[in-house]
Amino acid sequence: MKLSLNFVKEYIELENNIEVQDLAEKMTKAGNEYDSAEKLINATKLIIGEIKECEKHPDSDHLHLCKVDIGKETLDIVCGAPNARKGIKVIVAQVGAELPGDFKIKKGMIRGQESNGMLCALYEIGIDKKFLSEADKNGIHELPQEAPVGEDPIKYMELDDSVIDFELTANRGDLLSILGMAYELGAIYDKTVKPVKIDYKEIGEEINKEFSVDINTDSCKLFLAKKAKNVTIKESPNFIKNRLIASGIRPINNVVDISNYVMLELGQPLHFYDADSLGNKIVVRQAEKEEKLTTLDNIERKLTQNDIVITNGKNPIGLAGVMGGLDTEVEETTKNIIIEAAIFDPVKVRMTSNKIIRSEASNRFEKGLDPARTYMAIERACTLLQKYANAEIVTGIVKYDVTENNEKVIEISYKEINDVLGTNISKQDIIEVFRKLEFKTEEKENSVIVTVPTRRKDISIRADLIEEVGRIYGVDNIQGKLPVVPMKMGHIDKTIRKIKAKMSNMGLNETLSYILINDKEVHKFTNDEFEELKLLDPITEERNTLRYSIIPSLYKIYQYNKARENKDVCLFEIGKGFWKKGKNYGENQKICVLMSGEYYIGIGHNKKVDFYDIKGVTEELLDYLGYENRYSFILPKQIPADFHPGQTAEISVNNDIVGIIGRIHPSVEKEPIFVMEINLDKLLDKRVGKMKFKEISKFPNIKKDIAVLVSKDLTSKEVEDLIKKKAGKLLIDINVFDVYEGNNIEENMRSIAYSLTFGANDRTLTEEEINDILENIIKDLENKGINIRK
Repeated sequence: MKLSLNFVKEYIELENNIEVQDLAEKMTKAGNEYDSAEKLINATKLIIGEIKECEKHPDSDHLHLCKVDIGKETLDIVCGAPNARKGIKVIVAQVGAELPGDFKIKKGMIRGQESNGMLCALYEIGIDKKFLSEADKNGIHELPQEAPVGEDPIKYMELDDSVIDFELTANRGDLLSILGMAYELGAIYDKTVKPVKIDYKEIGEEINKEFSVDINTDSCKLFLAKKAKNVTIKESPNFIKNRLIASGIRPINNVVDISNYVMLELGQPLHFYDADSLGNKIVVRQAEKEEKLTTLDNIERKLTQNDIVITNGKNPIGLAGVMGGLDTEVEETTKNIIIEAAIFDPVKVRMTSNKIIRSEASNRFEKGLDPARTYMAIERACTLLQKYANAEIVTGIVKYDVTENNEKVIEISYKEINDVLGTNISKQDIIEVFRKLEFKTEEKENSVIVTVPTRRKDISIRADLIEEVGRIYGVDNIQGKLPVVPMKMGHIDKTIRKIKAKMSNMGLNETLSYILINDKEVHKFTNDEFEELKLLDPITEERNTLRYSIIPSLYKIYQYNKARENKDVCLFEIGKGFWKKGKNYGENQKICVLMSGEYYIGIGHNKKVDFYDIKGVTEELLDYLGYENRYSFILPKQIPADFHPGQTAEISVNNDIVGIIGRIHPSVEKEPIFVMEINLDKLLDKRVGKMKFKEISKFPNIKKDIAVLVSKDLTSKEVEDLIKKKAGKLLIDINVFDVYEGNNIEENMRSIAYSLTFGANDRTLTEEEINDILENIIKDLENKGINIRK
């Protein structure tokens, strides 16, 4: 936001000799940072002159020899401008003048002729060419004939202004207006803001008899329309042009300039339509898919259903909050105009402006508008149009208004304000702050009731009022002191730290990946139902959606490593997954593991990763967390499409699914990649009993191996359950150590080899005991149709 000092002085009395740098620093201390603070024109020793004589240079076909009267003397100046001629008033830079760009004017000889100064174009004294007419772009500036010779041309042209370029925070939409800035400066300098001048007369029949507005979308909460007839389109007065230039907007003509002037003044964008091209009706609706509109820049736009359009009842004539249509543009021949002041959905305006163009108007719509200013703005426009465009304002206003614009009433105690700020500000000083802000107050013994005006949409809770007291009272006025606070023991999530240490001890490397992924990946590796959470304004489409599962993030890391010839990747991450279901939003903390290539199992020993490795990692983690004998791996009712159908299982704890484990489907990745993901919030919510420790047996264990030939339809878990049931309490561990399919095995069969560990705490087991148990296991398996491999 560029603040013109001359503009804001219309609404607040500031000292004439106030330094722009001092004002900018005071605004910064109140929380409003700035990029630059400087005069609009940075040029010295300029004076108004009149060309008394103008002859061609004898040795040049484009230079002129001019005698220029500057009041106190007549100067000989050589000038190359094509419009230099006798009788015109000009801007003269005298010898010793300094112009923008460190350009100094010196006395010199130009092709043998003495020159004592320079006749200036506006862009040479600091006005950007984009603001200038073609005549001013190509020659020296011609001042009116009544311009007083010998005076300061900057003051005469009303360009003696200073500009501060502020970097405003996103919540201070009220400061995107001169009036909003006036309230802010009023609080800082303890000045009262002057009222907005609204003074116009209406004529003719009620506008509602000839013009109507229909709103067919929830994206428009307020729409006002008035009509101005018989406008005279001409150049704007200097004060309007200069304030637009100071604010970075190019003057066009009085009607268009008034629209922009009011937007800068009050923060409410307006749009003017050629009434004769428009017709007698406006309809506001959502655009239809692939609908087309040619905008003011003469570009045909393809619209989407997220765009809000203004129509004449049939065809689009404007993109709400962003840009008008070419068909109803105000032109030099326009006589009658419809004035629009409205409030549109800020999110949809931002989505549209990101596609089309970010503008001063769309920026204000996006921040949110005060409906009271919307009414004020349309009446202010009528006042200026009548005064500077000879407009006849038609009686009445067409109105659609479903806004709720009540002032917020907040009660806060003086103690809370001082406790949060760490101060001892008196009750009277606190009340004074609210008075300076022009907030109404009702004092109580220990608290104050504050009525917040509708212009301050950033204030809604007590903490906001505390911030206002702190910044307006002034940080410099707060006495520094050491904080005195009660001490309490710090808190860290020890469980998560222990999990990380455990995973690292198992040879996995911790990683931290982006929580943003592409929307095409968010539903992968899961069958859960949820809506994706897409960003409204992503920096890149590759990261436009909050992830639900961490698996896509780790898979991206694997792909990165694979592309660099590193296929031995064993990673884990503890992070967030995000979801939306209807109106409900949430996030879950999850742990995810990815293993591929070779897995380090000891000094000098690596092994090719398979399903049982990641299953073992999962079991180690669950046992460590106290869920031993309370979890199982079960076949999913519906295996996610991105998982291998024969090597995938759900992780069940206390008969509740908390995660998934398996191999990524070969159609996604040819190399064997195994992943595990557990919802830690869900898992850790399940209470565990106290850890029970038992003494390590003093007696040796006995290991036996058994291999079975089973149908591929039968899971290893089902075979393990049969073995455990028949083995009894002496079986203390069972592990799969080999799975074989291929030669000498039938097509639909596979061989699974188990290592069985037997032991007892009270004796050494005999070979006969173990053999008897094995015989019982083998008989039971054979009775159930499972063959034992010899």
